[in-house]
Amino acid sequence: MNGGFTVMLDGRTLRGPKGAQTVLPNAALAELVAEEWAGQGEHLALAAMHATRLANTAIEAIPQARDATAQQIADYAASDLLCYRASEPAGLVARQQERWDPVLSRAEAEIGLRFIPVSGIVHQPQPQETLERVKALALELDDFGLAGLAFGVPLFGSAVLSLAVQRGWLSGEAAYDLSRLDEAWQEEKWGIDDEAAERTARLRGEAIMLDRWFAALS
Repeated sequence: MNGGFTVMLDGRTLRGPKGAQTVLPNAALAELVAEEWAGQGEHLALAAMHATRLANTAIEAIPQARDATAQQIADYAASDLLCYRASEPAGLVARQQERWDPVLSRAEAEIGLRFIPVSGIVHQPQPQETLERVKALALELDDFGLAGLAFGVPLFGSAVLSLAVQRGWLSGEAAYDLSRLDEAWQEEKWGIDDEAAERTARLRGEAIMLDRWFAALS
């Protein structure tokens, strides 16, 4: 249709919860949403249709809340996961340094985000200019990019990791793995139960979808 691409269900245009037509900016994004609907069975699993929910958010919610959404992302960056390091055991400390430091270094070098890591859980204030820069980067995105970035921040517990996926530095799956280094360390020591494994698989699926979302936007 004019101005974008939409998804047809039984001859009708897909609409969001508030009634707006689900019009996507390109064919790749429309195909991602259509794929979710094509995979549904007799009963709709709406909670698992993450691309559809993201599209609805981008169309029906983000335009009226761009500044507030960008501010929420900046607020998350103020206590970003990558800045809070374990003080022990030594193996986990080393793993976090090895895998998280390169992401923070790239964020500083390429997009001007300087973070201050700290050991333990005591709050470490981050530079105000960094938080303002995070908000500005979020506001540079269109509604679909901003919706994706906002989706990734709580998923990873990190604005930096969400930006890394949005900018193509990391795949969604790689970012998710980085976000759960502590959990993975514990699983290596003590094993994993079925409930935890199910949750991990579900969240990993969301991260993979987000990767595809950003790839479609690019």
